[in-house]
Amino acid sequence: MPYSVQARKLHRVRKQRRALVRIMASNLILKSRIKTTEAKAKTVKPFVERLVTVAKKGTLDSNRRLASFLPKEAVKVMMTKIGPAYKDRKGGYTRIIRIGQRVSDNSRMVFLEFVK
Repeated sequence: MPYSVQARKLHRVRKQRRALVRIMASNLILKSRIKTTEAKAKTVKPFVERLVTVAKKGTLDSNRRLASFLPKEAVKVMMTKIGPAYKDRKGGYTRIIRIGQRVSDNSRMVFLEFVK
């Protein structure tokens, strides 16, 4: 019996949604904090958490797995800074901080950042 998948579609087709998630994840990795809507942040957060878990291993395989999703600069930052920084942490690498609503369309805005 087919079940419906309860994922956020963000008013985009699959390719656009995947591209959006990858771009936002790489921006978060490079800048360590991004300002976005709450729905997008909740979509990107689990993706980034999985990437950090992969980067913690520090192996060649993990480097290649990250390279299949992220640009070279982001992979380099993940393997040299973020992965070793969270080596002893078991999860919860990112947090969402609500900052109010956007004036133009009243969307809930948040900061998505790495926990220090």
